[in-house]
Amino acid sequence: MKVLMVLTSHDQMGDTGHKTGFWLEEFTAPYYVFKDAGADITIASPKGGQPPVDPNSETDDALTESTRRFEQDAHARESLASTKKLADVDMNDYDALFYPGGHGPLWDLVNDDKSVALIKTAYEQDKVIGAVCHAPAVFKNVEIKPGQNLVGGREVTGFSNSEEEAAGLTNVVPFLLEDMLKQNTATYSKGDDWAPHIVVDGKLITGQNPASSEGAAKAVVQTLQEG
Repeated sequence: MKVLMVLTSHDQMGDTGHKTGFWLEEFTAPYYVFKDAGADITIASPKGGQPPVDPNSETDDALTESTRRFEQDAHARESLASTKKLADVDMNDYDALFYPGGHGPLWDLVNDDKSVALIKTAYEQDKVIGAVCHAPAVFKNVEIKPGQNLVGGREVTGFSNSEEEAAGLTNVVPFLLEDMLKQNTATYSKGDDWAPHIVVDGKLITGQNPASSEGAAKAVVQTLQEG
């Protein structure tokens, strides 16, 4: 079981002067789900090297069992510090593709040609594709045939408009994820704000928010094991 995890390289929250990046728990929880299932994990990002962590995801109230485990895990920290460049990865080498969230992907991965190509290849090869929280944004420009987005007609979830409003970032983000998914004719659903909500549509697996990251990763593993 080989899993490619793709993280953002973007660290600026629009022009607010605030930092962003990937959300730590949305990386660590899936990472350990995959690792404990015996997966071989590769981490990649557009620029390679250490991706930016959203500082808000490192505050005491955002820490979880998996983030604490990560803090004590020298191998995992080294893997994160030395991510491969997206340009150097080949989807043929992996069984699944997984995108942790955070606000960063809204700016870089959405428009990253290599990321778009990886997702398209994974889809064409019938591989498992997972994305959690803001990461379903990476599907925005993935057309599987002219005029049809990857999420068109599929059941998906992702960070909701009401959660974005609660975070106070509705007018900062380049687009609202829930709206984008609906515009691409996805069947969007959500649970309560900040509560776990995972949607599995064949080999496309999405989670709504940080609380959904572990469940989404477990669904990826289960789907891989079922073949």
